Amino acid sequence: MIAAADFNITKVQRSKLNDINLENIPFGKYFTDHMLEVDFEDGEWKTPEIKPYQPFLMEPSLAALHYGQAIFEGVKAYKNAAGEAFIFRPHDNFERFNISAQRMQMPEIPEDIFMEGLKLLINLDKNWIPDQKDHSLYIRPFMFSSDEAIGVKPSDKYKFVIILSPTGPYYSLPMRIYVEEQYVRAVPGGVGYAKAAGNYGAAMFATAKAKKKGYDQVLWTDAYEHKYVQECGTMNVFFIIGNTVITPDLESGTILAGVTRDSVIEVCKEMGFRVEERSLSIDEVIDAHKDGLLHEVFGTGTAATISLIKELRYKDYIMEFDTDKWQTAPEIKARLNDIRYGRTEDTHSWMIKV
Repeated sequence: MIAAADFNITKVQRSKLNDINLENIPFGKYFTDHMLEVDFEDGEWKTPEIKPYQPFLMEPSLAALHYGQAIFEGVKAYKNAAGEAFIFRPHDNFERFNISAQRMQMPEIPEDIFMEGLKLLINLDKNWIPDQKDHSLYIRPFMFSSDEAIGVKPSDKYKFVIILSPTGPYYSLPMRIYVEEQYVRAVPGGVGYAKAAGNYGAAMFATAKAKKKGYDQVLWTDAYEHKYVQECGTMNVFFIIGNTVITPDLESGTILAGVTRDSVIEVCKEMGFRVEERSLSIDEVIDAHKDGLLHEVFGTGTAATISLIKELRYKDYIMEFDTDKWQTAPEIKARLNDIRYGRTEDTHSWMIKV
């Protein structure tokens, strides 16, 4: 069992925060003063370190660069009106991180290293949490294989790291989405349910093609029939049809079990909606739109939070929405933000104080 006193901590002499304006800061561009790093060697996790943010020194033969054993998570920390720092649902991210580790044949990270390290790191850099609306501290835990040898097998050595990045909104405007019919994000039996780095690299080609057509992201469909909706870019996706909120289920193992997704489901139920987690075909979506029953479509994710979709295109059929008139998705976002920023009671125990 590792306690706070077991972490080796080296602090910076001067904070970079003196040189950065956190107002309207872009996503993922700036990083805080410190990072957490711990190595897995000889079948065990070594002493974790918190030290100044710095580059890695690595060999060209590093296994992760060749065979893709790399996973990550996305978590966020927020500051309430009193200046106290809280992390949103980190235990859920810890559990999902180890699910990804199992799938990628990597060692599981102990809870005390993940959780205690997270709290110590954020407490050290909590002044980096922006005070502006829709801003937060993005937390990126990640792990990669660190054997310095070429060979297609699970590594013997791994490195676990946490870095922090102050951020503003990921998608500041409603999105235009292209329904993808040729390329796939995941297949049953694959790694779609894991937060593996390769999932995101493989998605870039189709996304780039959609952007050339003027769209922001793609709505993935299933690998067999290209008929059932999956994820929207890097987000889970929700459809409000009539008085029902529908999101694709997780049964096939092709969709990431989003922490924000789960939170949105809970909030929708509290708002009185019937929520269905099930297969949803693009034909059903189009029929609902033609019948005037498709009211709102939005994506959810840690980085994106709630992202409105103003246009959805399938083949030559275009569904356009006046997002300025929407009420449900903005209300969901407002309720989540009230919890995150400490403006309302956290009845779910989602917020963990640093």
